[in-house]
Amino acid sequence: MSDRVMKRRTLFSAFLAALICASHGRGADFSVTIDAGTRDLVGVPVAGEIKLPAGQGIGGWTYVFFQGGGDGAPQLGQILPPGLAARESGENAAELRFVVPSLKAGETMKLSARSTNKPFGRFSWSDTPGKSTELRFDDRPVLRYMYEAVDNSSKERRGETYKVYHHVFDPEGDRLLTKGPGGLFPHHRGLFYGFNKISYGDQKADIWHCNNGEWQAHVKVISLAAGLIFGRHRVAIDWHGRDGKVFAKEERELTAYTMADAQKAHRGAADLPAGTLIEFASRLTSQVGPLKLDGDPQHAGFQFRASQEVPDKTAKQTYYLRPDGKGEPGTFRNWPKDKAHENLPWNAMSFVLGDQRYTAVYLDHPKNPKPARYSERDYGRFGSYFVAELDEGKPLTVNYRIWIQRGEMTVEQCEALSKAFVEPAKVTVAVK
Repeated sequence: MSDRVMKRRTLFSAFLAALICASHGRGADFSVTIDAGTRDLVGVPVAGEIKLPAGQGIGGWTYVFFQGGGDGAPQLGQILPPGLAARESGENAAELRFVVPSLKAGETMKLSARSTNKPFGRFSWSDTPGKSTELRFDDRPVLRYMYEAVDNSSKERRGETYKVYHHVFDPEGDRLLTKGPGGLFPHHRGLFYGFNKISYGDQKADIWHCNNGEWQAHVKVISLAAGLIFGRHRVAIDWHGRDGKVFAKEERELTAYTMADAQKAHRGAADLPAGTLIEFASRLTSQVGPLKLDGDPQHAGFQFRASQEVPDKTAKQTYYLRPDGKGEPGTFRNWPKDKAHENLPWNAMSFVLGDQRYTAVYLDHPKNPKPARYSERDYGRFGSYFVAELDEGKPLTVNYRIWIQRGEMTVEQCEALSKAFVEPAKVTVAVK
């Protein structure tokens, strides 16, 4: 066992002991029931929606300490306001999130819970004003939100600042896995969401390339959460057209779990795969009446772009893993040439940086607009796009997940991630 792993376990033990002491005699009591449904749950994040009694709405997040998990070991969760994809909303709505370490198909787990407002956290947000905001877990970076304001002082500076996006780090925090400005296809950036064929009234916009005066602008941070189980932020983003005016407003929310750490936090599991699970949610609202989002598989939708090192050095080692099996290195599929390459529940890219292979799994949700048309490239860009129409008062909400881990994966492992996303365990939370 590495010194780094030992350090993390020691840190967690101290946090847990402090949390249990802080929970004694404080906070609200809950009962929580988890129904595994038709499949085994192993290291699965789950969410339970709560309608708190009048006057007990939460303004931030709290921790929950669980008991009664079968083997007597403690579990931890976080309560916070509902995410963008949650069904419940309003002043007294809340969301309980935690990780189920192990539960067999057909089984039910019953837990007693006690909440505490004590601020114990291993996740933290750190801002570099006007540049970026970084989510860290203990001593390592997890995500970095790049939000520098558009700078029109030169073509180069505009190209560096005309869109917002998120960088993703290696699960160990050793290096960036995603691409920023410059290099092959400089309009590709990390985790990015946009469309190259947008129309409204007599206007057109390309919020992917931003070559005709368009840009995405960070407006503000709406909310932050950082605790023991995950980190989350929600940001407001304006989409500007060729005339400089805002034609759409977006709320973009990312939630990140360092899953092996979350699993260990619950029951001390040592042999579960290490990785980062990122949930991406967006709500886009038109400011100009009827608005159409369109594009093509290479320049629209929600996409992942790996580091520039992939096209520079390792593209021929890239391969794709799909529901129908493993592809050959250096080959890829694209709709419409491959007409069956649409509406995939998931798609995975295995790529190499330095001497390390990584796998990124892209998980779609059936409630996202369809058809979802997929694109892949050996240089490390993949994802899907759709066509959608929205209007004022009729926003578009989408929800995806990205899983990142070192090494290779199997079809069965990717299927399990997909099912956990689209067929979540049923969680019932009652306030006592």
